[in-house]
Amino acid sequence: MLRPAESVASVKQYHPPLSGRSGLRLDFNENTAGCSPRVVERLRSISAEELTRYPEREPVERVAAGWLGLSAAEVVLTNGVDEAIHLLCETYLQPGDEAIVVVPTFGMYEVYASAAGAKVVTVPAGEDFRFPTGETLKRISARTRLIAIANPNNPTGTVASADDLLTIVERARAAAVLVDEAYFEFYGQSLIGEVSRRKNLFIARTFSKAYGMAGLRAGVLAGPAEQMEFVRRIASPYNVNGVALACLPAALVDGDYVSAYVEAVRRGRARLQDALGTLGIKYWPSQANFVLAQFGTARATFIAAMRQRGILVRDRNHDPGCAGCVRITVGTDTHMDALIAALREYAREGTRAAEVPV
Repeated sequence: MLRPAESVASVKQYHPPLSGRSGLRLDFNENTAGCSPRVVERLRSISAEELTRYPEREPVERVAAGWLGLSAAEVVLTNGVDEAIHLLCETYLQPGDEAIVVVPTFGMYEVYASAAGAKVVTVPAGEDFRFPTGETLKRISARTRLIAIANPNNPTGTVASADDLLTIVERARAAAVLVDEAYFEFYGQSLIGEVSRRKNLFIARTFSKAYGMAGLRAGVLAGPAEQMEFVRRIASPYNVNGVALACLPAALVDGDYVSAYVEAVRRGRARLQDALGTLGIKYWPSQANFVLAQFGTARATFIAAMRQRGILVRDRNHDPGCAGCVRITVGTDTHMDALIAALREYAREGTRAAEVPV
């Protein structure tokens, strides 16, 4: 009887709730304004002849490397950050190894590490989801081969300091340390400048969030040239589709468009956090394009109330330490107007319900 590998059979499946997503999508941390018009223009200009060719990744990697201030040898374009994580797990993990993950966080770290046969060592975040530097350092062992850290973190929006991250990189020299900077643009701080100086530091970036290209699946993995040679060996030469490769340079040259969107999100984030605080709803200050809020036992009611108003938000109740929590994506000014109005209406209805005698 055909059976999957034992490590794969025991993996927890990641189920993003993609179906039935009609309305204002503030549930998946997507760009709510759309990609640059230059990307749309390039997309429309793609010829039938271009689509017949196998995609050539290397020329666009050189463009991406220059954009990051790195050499082409330090960069591999990937099918979103998901593939970047997968490639690192396949390159550095084998049965008996350990991978350290601070939770709550992006679920695919555990999926890919487990599928490679590694033992996933989870480290709970500290109070108010502070990054647990000390506890993470304590869990590094002779078997540690991968440490994955989202910075800013998803779903909390919290961050680890550069000093803390570099301390981990230095302490875990036999491990690949991945700093996933998918939400970097909304935070503004990066370790990309350390890649050329560190022998085990890897940085992942995505074009799904600030750049509004989630449907094209484009990401980039950066790391030491001598290590990226091994990563490149197991990456498919055609892993990034030709449409994404054609559009990526157009996205990179339109920095003004991305900057304007990021600034709008930062304004919206401040407005949303202010509204939540005014309404007495607990939230965690975020450095990403979303805010995690605590609704407690009213979580399901709140999610349903928002859906009735045509607004989708993400239930994070089952993440470690996130009981009763909902993650809300930040959008443009217009989208935040709609969201905050719905929040206030929800709060008024809750107040009226509480005033009804029992």
